[in-house]
Amino acid sequence: MLELEKLKNADKIVGTRRLLRALAAGEVSEAYLAMDADLFIARQVREACEKAGVRLVEASSMKALGQACGVEVKTASAGIRK
Repeated sequence: MLELEKLKNADKIVGTRRLLRALAAGEVSEAYLAMDADLFIARQVREACEKAGVRLVEASSMKALGQACGVEVKTASAGIRK
């Protein structure tokens, strides 16, 4: 949970599509993935993080990740901009 605290005040990227785009562009310093995210999404995010050399932090759930990002919806993945 402490890891998610960083997201509250960070310049963040919320959502898988935006995160994958930002990872490809080299704009992400740290990525977050909910453990209950869809397997297809999880695989995409893991591979993109590996390719970009970005640390991936696992969040307990999509609900917890969404709350940490300050959004009203569940979130499968998010990131912090460099």
